[in-house]
Amino acid sequence: LNSARAYVYAVARACDQGKTTRYDAAGAILLASENAVKVSLEAVQALGGAGYTKEWPVERLVRDAKLYDIGAGTNEIRRFLIGRELLG
Repeated sequence: LNSARAYVYAVARACDQGKTTRYDAAGAILLASENAVKVSLEAVQALGGAGYTKEWPVERLVRDAKLYDIGAGTNEIRRFLIGRELLG
């Protein structure tokens, strides 16, 4: 998650300076959302079956992370935007 956070901050800093594109933002969102899903699912696995119950906050983290995955466009759309920019 630290790499995703650093990337988001770098893109935000570039955006403040007017040196970024929507593809940079798509890349930051893609990395952050994929890492959030991965880490939250690992937390569920660490707790075993209890990770799916509402007694632990982990189940909420998974639901929130999946919303990052699909909110404001899916990760597939973000990959398409980034690929189109890279290939011209």
